[in-house]
Amino acid sequence: MNFPPAQSLFKNTLDTPVSTSRSKKAIVIVDDETSYIDLLAQLLSDNLNCPVFTFARPQDALDAFPQLDVGMIVTDFYMPQLNGFEFITQASAILPGVPFILITGHAIDLTAEEFAQFPALKSVLHKPFLWRRVATEILKFWPEEHPPIEHADLSLL
Repeated sequence: MNFPPAQSLFKNTLDTPVSTSRSKKAIVIVDDETSYIDLLAQLLSDNLNCPVFTFARPQDALDAFPQLDVGMIVTDFYMPQLNGFEFITQASAILPGVPFILITGHAIDLTAEEFAQFPALKSVLHKPFLWRRVATEILKFWPEEHPPIEHADLSLL
């Protein structure tokens, strides 16, 4: 496995979507673990019919949102600059109605009241998980009538 060179660790991929396809809406992944998001982005783009953008810094994602047609955001909880809840709050103000999936390697169990504070948050997934689990959650909450599932093999959940 090849890891990105050190100088690209904090570079976003706004100029180079992982895939281009017929769906206008994109998946955005925000996580400071770049090798992790690169792999997840590749698996999603190989199996879902939409562009995928990755950001290692939450602020870079927030700055890029006006230029993107975002359909779903997958974000880590523990990141530099902003935690997942702070990021969801700020991103929801820019992109009202866009659903979020929170991914974390830490024990975060939300009560119904806590979930209600973040109406855009649709799911919390604990690492490690299979990429198909993320894809299934993305498709479950995809904002368009026809989710980007043209060639996805999600049968091994």
